[in-house]
Amino acid sequence: MPRLLDKYKNEVVQALQAKFNYKSPMQVPKLVKVVLNTGVGDVKDNPKALENAASELATITGQKAVITKAKKSVAAFKLREGMSIGCKVTLRGDRMYEFVDKLFNVALPRVRDFRGINPNSFDGRGNFTMGIKEQLIFPEIEYDKVEKVRGMDITFVTTAKTDEEAKELLTLLGLPFAKS
Repeated sequence: MPRLLDKYKNEVVQALQAKFNYKSPMQVPKLVKVVLNTGVGDVKDNPKALENAASELATITGQKAVITKAKKSVAAFKLREGMSIGCKVTLRGDRMYEFVDKLFNVALPRVRDFRGINPNSFDGRGNFTMGIKEQLIFPEIEYDKVEKVRGMDITFVTTAKTDEEAKELLTLLGLPFAKS
């Protein structure tokens, strides 16, 4: 069982219950899932780019990536409905906590000039999305085997009703927010 899950069960639940005056531990917000999404814009020129991006996501998360398709045609981008345009991985349970632990404690400290994550990316319903500019911050990715540096979006989906509750939950789990 991941360390972060133990921490959540013990310290985080008690701290959130005290701060927000929850009557029951079942009211305390929890992390439901983490979604990693990579868009592959150059898939028209290089069909192998999508396979590379999917294999890198699988290496980072330990779970097979799903190919995402375009929902609409956009002439300006030379994009047709149904074309493969990216890949994503949805993590739940132990794998999610292992990934979150690795992201907070190993990957983010490797970012150059890292001063914390912008706390303004909450959606109003307790979910948080952050962007990463390069996949090289993860220790599993070998620099020599990377064909192209790609970024990704990481979304933390919680059961929190408000952004304040979600921010407190993620802070207690160890997400380093920038001081505002």
